[in-house]
Amino acid sequence: MKLTLGQVADWIHAEGEFVSTDEVVGYSIDSRTVGAGELFFAVMGERFDGHEFVKTALEAGAVAAVVSMRWVVSAEVDPCKLLRVPDGEDCVLSALQKLAREVRKSWGGRVIGVTGSAGKTTTKECVAAVLAAKFKVLKSAGNLNNHFGVPLQLLRLEKEHQVAVIEMGMNHAGEIATLAKIAEPDWAVVSNVAAVHLEFFADGMEGIARAKKELVDALPAAGVAFLNADDVFVSTFGEGHEARMFGLSETADVRGVEVKNVGLEGMQFVVQVTAREGRVADKMRARIALLGEHNVYNALAAIAVGLESGMTLGECVFALDSVVPSDKRGEMIEWHGARLINDSYNSNPRALEAMVDALMAIEGGRHIVIAGEMLELGQDAGKLHAASGRQMAKRGVDVVVGVRGFAESLAGVAKMSGAEALFVKTPEEAGAWMKANLREGDVVLLKASRGVRLEKALASLVEDEVDAEVG
Repeated sequence: MKLTLGQVADWIHAEGEFVSTDEVVGYSIDSRTVGAGELFFAVMGERFDGHEFVKTALEAGAVAAVVSMRWVVSAEVDPCKLLRVPDGEDCVLSALQKLAREVRKSWGGRVIGVTGSAGKTTTKECVAAVLAAKFKVLKSAGNLNNHFGVPLQLLRLEKEHQVAVIEMGMNHAGEIATLAKIAEPDWAVVSNVAAVHLEFFADGMEGIARAKKELVDALPAAGVAFLNADDVFVSTFGEGHEARMFGLSETADVRGVEVKNVGLEGMQFVVQVTAREGRVADKMRARIALLGEHNVYNALAAIAVGLESGMTLGECVFALDSVVPSDKRGEMIEWHGARLINDSYNSNPRALEAMVDALMAIEGGRHIVIAGEMLELGQDAGKLHAASGRQMAKRGVDVVVGVRGFAESLAGVAKMSGAEALFVKTPEEAGAWMKANLREGDVVLLKASRGVRLEKALASLVEDEVDAEVG
């Protein structure tokens, strides 16, 4: 939202000699990407202090910078370009969050919070795509879903927006509750609860479920929760709230039936809408260009939100045609006649199993999984990786390549269970293996936790092609 420095200062209680009428056209915490006219927030990170980059941000065209009052200004920085906020722990981050909260209140439209252990970014994309067929929608960019990302997304709100679809992530208890205080969601979408971030939850899945439920608990009295009817945890979140259930089971208000995996073309299914009295009120055949049955749930969640927003079933279904795989989330790449599915953005046991099922539904030569280590699984990491390897062999995966760390257990158990398998220590080694061993007709899934950087395996293939062309 465009504001003057004076308006910003009033909302975050900042002081300084700045020109109060100067306009802010955007907001940033990164001096490398800050644009002309944007307001730079010198936030503290785990490995950096944003105050060290104030000069760079201003030289890049930032209209001003929000800094701590205790920061000693160097002679190279114009003091008339600074908004100083009261000192305290994470004072600049607090100012960013406070400004976002005030912008959200000033805007006053409907905020839909989206969370889930796996696939929440795709769920967000589906919800936003459906609503965009009828409304002016702001959606979270990429997966900016944490204590930095959520306020930055809310600050993009403009008066013409009618709905905001905001993704919310967490890896500790209390994080979603904090984000909800900033965003003040009117509606909540919860896709699933799975074994992620286990090292931060002593009570395992129950703790993860409570952390996800914080979004539903933050809803106002008139709020609506859209919940996965087939998830053993999420299906219970609606107690005490107005809830709409989506899924494949009979308990779902918006149900998927006749689900068919059509390989590289995605998924086909019939949407069946149940009226309050229990009868089928409407039904329609649908298709999504996303791989795997898990994406049917994402589509059903979006349809449920659209229907509650006053859209027709036809409008919701047609809008889903615009949804395509996003960066590193089911992207299809062809290389020398082999088809590669780049789903390397993140991974956990449940998400990996879902994508293996999608892989096995695609006709081709060999089915190969390049499976990187899954992080933050706690003390059971070895067992969970081993179970994933066993499941791959059971599903008939021809070749399993484990990459880094605990993925050695995954590959080892896959091999003992009958699959051809090996382990490599780096994604570059996985790329070299693919270059040497992929055949025409092979179908390959690449999936790993973000920290593994498994996309480097693909990059090495591309680099080899470029080097060959140059040579």
